[in-house]
Amino acid sequence: MNTVPAAGGFDHVPVIDVRALVTPSSSAAERRAVAARIGAACRESGFFYVVGHGVDAGLQARLEELSRRFFALPLDDKMAIRMALGGPAWRGFFPVGGELTSGRPDRKEGLYFGTELGPEHPLVRAGTPLHGPNLFPQEPRGLREAVLDYMAALTRLGHALMSGIALSLELEEDYFAARYTGDPLVLFRIFNYPPGPSTAEDGQPVWGVGEHTDYGVLTILKQDDAGGLQVKSRAGGEVRWVEAPPVPGSFVCNIGDMLDRMTRGVYRSTPHRVLNRSGRDRLSLPFFFDPGWTTEIHPIDAPALHGVSTLDDRAERWDGQSVHAFRGTYGDYLLGKVGKVFPDLRSKVLS
Repeated sequence: MNTVPAAGGFDHVPVIDVRALVTPSSSAAERRAVAARIGAACRESGFFYVVGHGVDAGLQARLEELSRRFFALPLDDKMAIRMALGGPAWRGFFPVGGELTSGRPDRKEGLYFGTELGPEHPLVRAGTPLHGPNLFPQEPRGLREAVLDYMAALTRLGHALMSGIALSLELEEDYFAARYTGDPLVLFRIFNYPPGPSTAEDGQPVWGVGEHTDYGVLTILKQDDAGGLQVKSRAGGEVRWVEAPPVPGSFVCNIGDMLDRMTRGVYRSTPHRVLNRSGRDRLSLPFFFDPGWTTEIHPIDAPALHGVSTLDDRAERWDGQSVHAFRGTYGDYLLGKVGKVFPDLRSKVLS
């Protein structure tokens, strides 16, 4: 068998028009052509921009405006929906420094959302972590509706992009929907990165968010025009950080650790980080499209992966962990990760 080749270097994040994946009347050849570009990006950088995605620009603008208005509120007003009030659903607001990456506080504040589920839902009745109602602020008015409409639109886009990833692996378009994401775990964040000093008292850089990879399958990110997203590239053993600047009308997509595991490391989850050097607030809206909570995660038997054996790359990873060693459901996996982000809430959410 062939082992997974070492990740190569790259100097930019490609822009891919995915109109054929979101347009029902597109031909099979058009869809395969887009899928091939996505597959190449997943192998080379793990990141790609998407345009032609069909998500309403007016909805995006409305959500961005309302988000800025929320973060401009006094801290006491924002803390009225703090995450400690969200219970097992893991929803609500956290202040600057309230979220950790690799044990260090990030310089960002944020709102956590997920699929809106009422008390009658079986997973909510069972007290399942990360399931339940969202916490919405009283002000600004309209934020609730904008968030829910946006999550619905990005869920549709997530299904379309996963159909393209399936085609890129020489699978049927509905492969992921039929086995993993038919009822996806949808998590949505709105982050505000305030400006500030570039180094801490100990001389270490103060990152908006430090080096990390995403946990799941697919991340769809809307970023404002402030910039600051950097993606890690390796070429000939040399590490460099490639800027992923804002591209008007686009989303930045990246694959996470679970798709890395499913593809035996052929599609790599790439480390990335944020450094806000704009001198003003930076708004970021990552949407996570992941397998269902009770879904068992296994490597994929895909024609494009035949003859490939898993490479244990823990020595190269930012956290020193091997995602390929995991066995169990996606919910089991996620619970092992989220407590490291908010350690003060861990005992409450997992109790």
